[in-house]
Amino acid sequence: MFKHSQLESVKAWLAHPTHAAMPLHARIQRAIRQMILDGVLAPGKPLPASRPLAKSLGVSRDTIETAYSQLHAEGFIERHVGSGSFVAEMTEFATGRRISRRDPLSRNQTPNLSKRGNAMFSSGGVRELLAPRPFAHGVPETRSFPLQLWERLERQVLREHGTQVLLHGDPQGTEALRSAIADYVNLERGARATPDRVLILTSSQQALTLCANMLLDPGDRIFIEDPAYYGARKAFDAAGLECLPVRVDGQGVVVEQITAETRKVKAVFLTPSHQFPTGATLTLDRRLALIEWANRHQAWIIEDDYDSEFHYAGKPTACVQGLDPHDRTIYIGTFTKSLFPGLRIGYVVLPPQLVQPMTVARTLLDGHSAPLAQLTLARFMEGGHFGAHVRTMRSTYADRLGVLASLVGKHLSHFVEAQVPIGGLQMSCVLTCNMPERTAIDVARRAGIEIMGLSALHANGEPKAGFLMGFAAYTPNEIEGAVRKFADALGAVAKS
Repeated sequence: MFKHSQLESVKAWLAHPTHAAMPLHARIQRAIRQMILDGVLAPGKPLPASRPLAKSLGVSRDTIETAYSQLHAEGFIERHVGSGSFVAEMTEFATGRRISRRDPLSRNQTPNLSKRGNAMFSSGGVRELLAPRPFAHGVPETRSFPLQLWERLERQVLREHGTQVLLHGDPQGTEALRSAIADYVNLERGARATPDRVLILTSSQQALTLCANMLLDPGDRIFIEDPAYYGARKAFDAAGLECLPVRVDGQGVVVEQITAETRKVKAVFLTPSHQFPTGATLTLDRRLALIEWANRHQAWIIEDDYDSEFHYAGKPTACVQGLDPHDRTIYIGTFTKSLFPGLRIGYVVLPPQLVQPMTVARTLLDGHSAPLAQLTLARFMEGGHFGAHVRTMRSTYADRLGVLASLVGKHLSHFVEAQVPIGGLQMSCVLTCNMPERTAIDVARRAGIEIMGLSALHANGEPKAGFLMGFAAYTPNEIEGAVRKFADALGAVAKS
């Protein structure tokens, strides 16, 4: 019979809530198998007869017999008529040796990764909150999204296409969505796009990774704004690129730094419509200068137009891609900010010579985007619903920005100076007190508030301490409650 501790181990498997969905015989089989793998039951060790074990566990004898039969079929035990069941002598697995409790594979063991793998892992990745709380940045309002309309369009797609949407999709994306996107960016962003130049992806982050790995080799140089979007910097670092930071002022990236560089630089990354995180818009003369620089040096311009739909003062400036006659600009867009993050659809408008290489490379990452979501989004755009939703959200977000700016001025003016943007989903605040940025972030987190520090977004110089406050996803009441709570928490720390 099993020792008391061994019997208790099997009972624990039977009682554990995470195993509740398993049949009884499977739970018993797994428990015994684990004891064999751990070396608790040594080779040649006899197992209890099925009848007394069934009585000890309060199950039927058939349940024990089924568990033993499975263990025997998997090679963990041997069964001899008249003698009973024994742990198999041949317990060598893929490692070439028996796994024992004294020789485990440590979960904390440093993995043997490639240089690129180490760079990706050490970057920490790009993580989003599953349940955003004020003032997480870059999160759109989803509670007022027209779900019933979306569901109706999705049913239309299913009726028309049936099981066809359950199959593999075109790696470049459905033609209907590529056409809708081309029409949209041409009309609203002044782009020069055709459906055959659009590549559908899961996100702008995937687009950045593709650009980094398809257009540049490890060690190649790329200009990047300073401060810059952290996801871009991490994608380029992970690809082994040398990022050259370029200062940003009130007119966007300082192009003179780029044109004065004597070393070979193969690309520049920009957020020209609404620079992240400063909110600056790149002026027309600087856009034209960058286009000429890229053509002269046969370099690439990677233009991330991540939230240009939400411009609150006048019309947004036309995108760089639409001004570029030399086809050196890669235009990146996403529906994560304009619709909802769970959609997982982004896109790039590519120079003609890059369409096939980028599409082939995409097949090595994730194959294709879900056809059902693509076709539903295409109808959403074709029916004018996307434009209507953006206009509604633009008005909503402008109101919420006004509320946040007013409340920060009222309750946080002793601590910060708000830099109210003309667009986007977040507002920068510069600390004007002596409190360290890290302290402010920790105080906010303890109060149940999420803010992003500005210092980490800078590569050079001595950045002003401060943080980003997202406002798009939160109602005026939620914004007010969070600002008051944050002010009280900061005040308590300042007094201590």
